[in-house]
Amino acid sequence: MPIQKIALQETVGGKTIVIQTGTIAKQAGGSVTTHLGETVTISAATANPQPKEVSFVPLTSDYRERTYAAGRIPGGFFKREARPRDKETLTSRLIDRPIRPLFPEGWNFETMVQTIVLSSDLENDPDVVAINGASTALLLSDIPWNGPVAAVRICRVNGAFILFPTFEEREGAELELVVAGKKGALLMVEGSANEVAEDVFADALETASQAIDKLCDLQLKVVAESEKAGRKVVKRVHKPAECPKAIEDFVMAKALEPVKKGLHSKLDKHGLDAVVSGVKEPLKLEIAEKGKTDPAFTGGEKWVSHVIENILYNESRALTLDQKQRPDGRGFEEIRPITIALPIFPRVHGSVLFTRGQTQALCTATLGTPGDMQIMDVLEGEYKERFMLHYNFPAFSVGEVRPERGPGRREIGHGALARRSIAALLPSDEEFPYTLRVVSEIFESNGSSSMASVCGGSLALFDAGVPMKAACAGIAMGLVLEGSKHAVLTDIAGIEDHNGDMDFKVAGSRKGITGFQMDMKIEGLSIAIMKEALEQAKRGRLFILDKMDGALAAPRKELSQYAPRLFRLQIPVDKIGALIGPGGKNIRRLIETYGVSVDVEDDGSVYIAGVDPLGCDQAKAEVEALTLEAEVGKIYKGHVVSIKEFGAFVEIFPGKEGLLHISQIDVKRVNRVEDVLKEGDEVEVKCLEIDSDGKIRLSRKAVLSPGSEGPLNGGGRPPRREERGGHGGHRGGGRR
Repeated sequence: MPIQKIALQETVGGKTIVIQTGTIAKQAGGSVTTHLGETVTISAATANPQPKEVSFVPLTSDYRERTYAAGRIPGGFFKREARPRDKETLTSRLIDRPIRPLFPEGWNFETMVQTIVLSSDLENDPDVVAINGASTALLLSDIPWNGPVAAVRICRVNGAFILFPTFEEREGAELELVVAGKKGALLMVEGSANEVAEDVFADALETASQAIDKLCDLQLKVVAESEKAGRKVVKRVHKPAECPKAIEDFVMAKALEPVKKGLHSKLDKHGLDAVVSGVKEPLKLEIAEKGKTDPAFTGGEKWVSHVIENILYNESRALTLDQKQRPDGRGFEEIRPITIALPIFPRVHGSVLFTRGQTQALCTATLGTPGDMQIMDVLEGEYKERFMLHYNFPAFSVGEVRPERGPGRREIGHGALARRSIAALLPSDEEFPYTLRVVSEIFESNGSSSMASVCGGSLALFDAGVPMKAACAGIAMGLVLEGSKHAVLTDIAGIEDHNGDMDFKVAGSRKGITGFQMDMKIEGLSIAIMKEALEQAKRGRLFILDKMDGALAAPRKELSQYAPRLFRLQIPVDKIGALIGPGGKNIRRLIETYGVSVDVEDDGSVYIAGVDPLGCDQAKAEVEALTLEAEVGKIYKGHVVSIKEFGAFVEIFPGKEGLLHISQIDVKRVNRVEDVLKEGDEVEVKCLEIDSDGKIRLSRKAVLSPGSEGPLNGGGRPPRREERGGHGGHRGGGRR
């Protein structure tokens, strides 16, 4: 029987979400289209039939925006979509993070969840729509996945929460969150804020959680209706491979005590790694040797790492929950030692080396001109990005060997989180018109290098003299949860991240939160524990801010001598052409003469930048002169731009020329203009007259001998003979 189309909807926060299946992509494991307004995405979930030998869930989440969805053709030379933009990469991560924890233990079938934006109304962002579609597609597939998961975007505007806000509504938001979860439990939170208090953040989570419950119910209804319409959802039976009992017992007997002892010895990352390696490698060799004579041990060396990882997982959690200790000996709220060195390099506009425990970030800040802004090409169109934060993670930071192949999803995601955290505290474009770039180079990593990038990035901007509203610090929180027992951990190290149940990063100022990201490794988190983590994170953030203030409490008063000096001027729009000049002649002269860069915006904003303060001041004075109007009786210092038989044209300020008639060049008679003046000469002239057409009549004679400019015939008109060129004929090839 043919599959019928199913389309169900739910209203959340005044917005209607529609999920439809049974019409397109029917060969995928499961597929749906999800609608919000006129924004539509298709999500398809498919898993390979054969397993793969891997020790992790082989899941790929891929989100792509087609420009046809917004009625556009891609910009640039190639007129088709190529590598994913940052927005697509970040949305792929948004989809992946809440669905990954819900795959069964040991799932090793390559799985792909693909989402394509089919239509965009340029009002509703497709990213959160895509998470709901991906979840429903997984529910309809044969993949044994423990969903559903739903997601909402929530903003706080003028004190009120808005669900699924439009792009316009998001612009005025003081808080913006993407929240994903199951019914009654959170799985992911990500967003930014303008220094909001922790209780406002918690209220937003509670509001979002109620909407998530409704959207989870909608997905389950779609599955139920689909089955009624003829598509029975049959999930695969998955039984993960198990370590043979003989091998598990052998490894436990040999490894449990030495690994446990190492875990209780308060060793650092390298010390514990050495202990584990010292146990693991000999055991692999021993089991491989036993396998030659005992079939029960044949191939058993591949299970050694698995069993030792289980020992580390169980013992580290027991250490935390039962003995109230952490692997490195710290208290639950204790932050590792912090050292801050700045400035590091004299030529860099701002630099700092921020070290917290075994995590180290070199952060640099560079000031640029508006011409350095990044042009962002997204589905909604192009815009310019003034603040960039780029995060790099070289392999040597964790003692590995791996060639650098450009930023991956992790690097882009960590950079975006750090950028969001700092952006709310930057000065406005009007106050500080520089383009800003922060680069975070991670030189060591053992726990939350993204939050080290927030701290280091904030200090680097301070060191560069950027007048930020406040300093920004970040802290990574962890959680160990077993039944009714739980422990919230401040400043988690790598082992606590790996064996814990939560990675919650919170950044902000003393006043409030500016950036956050939470991921769960278990099936959800209660709001009560989230509130506890928020309050504990606040105490940790304030502690780090105290350390940062001890190194540099406020932005430096002066910019680096190597940073460009930047001036922003405003000229009338109708003066832009005069500033640029024919073929860009005037603006090129400014750039070449004064060694500056000049950027002109369509609204008349002019940015002048250069390292030489004198050159900047001179160029600025010339541009400012564009807004001036000539005044009768005033003396100007100009330069001769062209010479004619009847006189010379003198530019008294950029874009404004006047006629210096041959009769007004000198106090004595001048037969040829060239006898006194040549192009480029600087002369002082007095403005005698501005006629109704705006034409200016100048006199050098009046400057040389005040009062000698002579009468102005007919109320200011020069004699007709002078107009025609007198003293040597007239233009136009007539009788001489």
